[in-house]
Amino acid sequence: MATSPATQEATRAAGPAGKAASMPGKGEAKKSPWNINIGGNKPRIGGEGLAIFTRQFSTMIGAGIPVLECLDILEEQAEDPGFKLVCQKIIEDVRSGSDLSQALGKHTIVFDRIYVNMIKAGEASGQLDTILKRLAEYMESTEQLKREIKGAMTYPVVSLVMILGITVFLLVFIIPKFQGIFEALKVDLPLPTRIVLMISSILTKYFIHTAMIIVGIFLLIKWWKSTDSGGYTWDRMMLKMPVFGELMQKIALSRFSKTFATLLRSGVPILGALEIVSATAGNRVVEEAVANARESIRQGENLAKPLADSPVFPPMVVRMIAIGEKSGALEQLLEKISEFYDQQVEAMVESLTSLIEPLMIGVMGVIVGGIVLSVFLPIFKIQEALRRK
Repeated sequence: MATSPATQEATRAAGPAGKAASMPGKGEAKKSPWNINIGGNKPRIGGEGLAIFTRQFSTMIGAGIPVLECLDILEEQAEDPGFKLVCQKIIEDVRSGSDLSQALGKHTIVFDRIYVNMIKAGEASGQLDTILKRLAEYMESTEQLKREIKGAMTYPVVSLVMILGITVFLLVFIIPKFQGIFEALKVDLPLPTRIVLMISSILTKYFIHTAMIIVGIFLLIKWWKSTDSGGYTWDRMMLKMPVFGELMQKIALSRFSKTFATLLRSGVPILGALEIVSATAGNRVVEEAVANARESIRQGENLAKPLADSPVFPPMVVRMIAIGEKSGALEQLLEKISEFYDQQVEAMVESLTSLIEPLMIGVMGVIVGGIVLSVFLPIFKIQEALRRK
């Protein structure tokens, strides 16, 4: 198939993943430009990979290349067999006369409701390149937020695992050796020492049973979270957590504002946009507030009042949304809210990262120091008794 100069230029702009560039040398491992795992028929393209796919699609559509030709190029450079198969099926559907949004909607494992509805709005308005660009920007900012949160949570999780590992090691392998010494000396043990020895004895004798109980509790909590009432209660509890609850609230507000503004700017009707935002909120408390707002608009009322009744939406956000409704600039104000909370989240993540390190060191010191002190308390008691004699 001959390609025009515009096609060749757009292919170069799309990245180094063209046919010639993607042929690895002998002995070299294949590297996907979309950061996907190779192997299997299930699509393995993450949010970052899909954002790059969308950005490349937008570049080629903006260069005036027909949709089918764009899809052919993108399918050719896809290295993951599962995603390549998805692209082939989309090409077949579009070639047979289906709309692009209909073809994408058949593959919900890759393209979510936001993606499909924005493409549908872009087709209806004739601004597919603009919509794809907005969609790429939305996905890139969402992925950046995820990376920041993941980066902030990596250190405390690793530190917590290390603390638990050290604690279990001391209780299972070190403390039992002292227990025999204390029994031989027949010392009246202090309360902290008795508690530590009891925990050590339980872990040593019933280690597998204890592990099974912990796993069982974890699975029970996971099942409870999957229920409607349990999930709502859990999400509400998470929002009330010290420090982290405020961070989660700001993330939820940023996600709500960004998604809602992107859908409205792309031409999705407000009721449809609220339905999508509600389904993709990621928090049942936010989901309930958005569902109430949607019902309020359906009945001819405003958007701000039901949001004001929710504990998630602060007065400032509600007032800005109310002003946006009255002025007809709702999407612009939603974008301002999103930008504000993105900055708040970034600043809070940085402060949490600097705060968590000394906090975790302090926790480790208290736990390990407490165990060591409980072992030495009887020794101090023996020394004091010997001095009196």
